[in-house]
Amino acid sequence: MSGHSKWSSIKHKKAVKDARRGKLFTKLIKEITVAARLGGGDINANPRLRTAVTTARENSMPNENIDRAIKKGTGELEGVHYEEANYEGYGPGGAAIMASVVTDNRNRTVSDLRRIFEKHSGNMGSAGCVAWMFHKRGVITVEKSKVDEDRLMEIALDAGADDVNDAGDSWEIITAPENFETVKAATDKAKLERASAEIAMVPVNTVSLTGKEAEQTIRLLEELEEHDDVQSVASNVDIPQDELERLSAA
Repeated sequence: MSGHSKWSSIKHKKAVKDARRGKLFTKLIKEITVAARLGGGDINANPRLRTAVTTARENSMPNENIDRAIKKGTGELEGVHYEEANYEGYGPGGAAIMASVVTDNRNRTVSDLRRIFEKHSGNMGSAGCVAWMFHKRGVITVEKSKVDEDRLMEIALDAGADDVNDAGDSWEIITAPENFETVKAATDKAKLERASAEIAMVPVNTVSLTGKEAEQTIRLLEELEEHDDVQSVASNVDIPQDELERLSAA
């Protein structure tokens, strides 16, 4: 199972467990605002904004919050000016980690992330130090109990997906970023209940960790995810499923 699959699995389970809707809304609002600023406020002409708005609606964000975020992005309402950035580094045992952020204060964010890395026996690196280990891909997960592999393969590949992977208790559909919305729409048409759908950085290869290094890396990834400026975290860590379940329940 890929590092992305495992880390995605623990993230989604914890999101349900901890019900951090307020923090999720904050991150979605930032993404909507930046997408509208960069590509305009028309969701039909701005694929990134369309994806952000769809995700917000799937997470029950009120329409007025969405509309306000779009207007702040287009300048129709006053708002904070956000910048996008990626920060890279290594966790315990050499796992590669990328954090995508949206911030109104880069100096504060860099300082915070460096502290988090060091707290958990990792270290931040220079730009590009681990980015080459990842490819941007659309990733759609569907629980195995919802659909059999043959039907999902037919739906996904006919819609332009690159592959369907076995991700333990779920199937993982991989797409090129430009085909993500089309494949996602095909799963909607087929009435498939998705566990998640996102544009993510997927590792080319993984680093296997166990014991203390695995636990430290999970804590590092969790704290990065919790930071208000961090939109998403990618890692190439690979942890045995039984150990991952033990750590996620802790």
